[in-house]
Amino acid sequence: MRETVRRAGWASVELLRAAGLALASYLSIGVVIFAAVAMATVVGAGVLPESVLLLRRTAGYKRRLVGAWTGEPVPEAYRPLTGEAFARARVAVGDPATYRDLRWLVAHAGYGWLLACCAMPVWVIGLFVDGVWCGLLKQRAVVLPLIERLVDLDAAWSRALLLPSPEALRSARLAERVEELSETRAGAVAAHGAELRRIERDLHDGAQARLVALSMRVGLARRAYEKDPDAAHKLLADAQDQAEEALTELRHVVRGIHPPILTDRGLVGAVRALAAGSGLEVAVRDDGVEDGPRAPAAVEAAAYFVIAEALTNAAKHSGARQASVGLVRMPDRLRVAVRDEGRGGADPSGGSGLLGMRRRVAALDGTAEMTSPVGGPTLIEVELPCVW
Repeated sequence: MRETVRRAGWASVELLRAAGLALASYLSIGVVIFAAVAMATVVGAGVLPESVLLLRRTAGYKRRLVGAWTGEPVPEAYRPLTGEAFARARVAVGDPATYRDLRWLVAHAGYGWLLACCAMPVWVIGLFVDGVWCGLLKQRAVVLPLIERLVDLDAAWSRALLLPSPEALRSARLAERVEELSETRAGAVAAHGAELRRIERDLHDGAQARLVALSMRVGLARRAYEKDPDAAHKLLADAQDQAEEALTELRHVVRGIHPPILTDRGLVGAVRALAAGSGLEVAVRDDGVEDGPRAPAAVEAAAYFVIAEALTNAAKHSGARQASVGLVRMPDRLRVAVRDEGRGGADPSGGSGLLGMRRRVAALDGTAEMTSPVGGPTLIEVELPCVW
């Protein structure tokens, strides 16, 4: 009986919320009517979009209540209200979701109060009937659970009235997808620009400087060859050292663009080599990646650089001695997981390395998630779409 009363109490709270929202619906209806009448004047072009936004917030609150009660969210599909006043007013008037929300608002102003009022006599009858039937005779309650059925009815009606049409849902998802791809493209362009600047900086500060020094030493050696062969010999030896250092710098730049080891040994072999030189005890687990056809070069490069960045961060900041790398071959994607047993507390949104990692993954329409509670461990999980 105690559990029955508790559940009926929670259901009554939901009905009281619905009744309060129904009361607010009268105010919203008045605002919408005023905005519709004001459309005949210039003022209405500015009032109507704000009224529609208020209507959307009211309907959105009801969607959250229904989703919380049923465990199944109610999707929404609105056209964005952007631009000048008249453009926003045209969108507000032409959006089918506006009329769908209005229909719900008018209907809910009635049944929201009605269902809440029905709950009061159910309480009176239920406390008496179920008090005897359930409390004394130890049978299953039959009246108080009807209050939950009233909330179910309110949720079902609201869902039916607020649920967008399949066409509207497809349009909204398409718009979200276009916006997501626009952000991803902007991130990819920014990442590409940053990569070009890094390569230019490495070439200017490294290989180019050493090649200039090499040219100068060779020129000095030519001038000193006839007068002082020993000095020329020393200058040539220095020039050879400079040439070797320039080659090393160029190899470093090439590895930053596309590591040759990826081409030679594949992703698993390259990751094992990377793990061996990371300074940590790294266990590499391969689940089918090394078997069968290889992933596209762009996917392998993105996975390699993600793992390299993650291991570098772990070695520098985590204080960990051990880490693990997991590579999983899935039917339509490649999954990468890097875990270290360090102190944790890393900021997922901080650092240029993490930002570059996310941009590199997003450029391939992948996903990157990072969890790093204080005390560890830190886990980076990346999924990259892949056609094997």
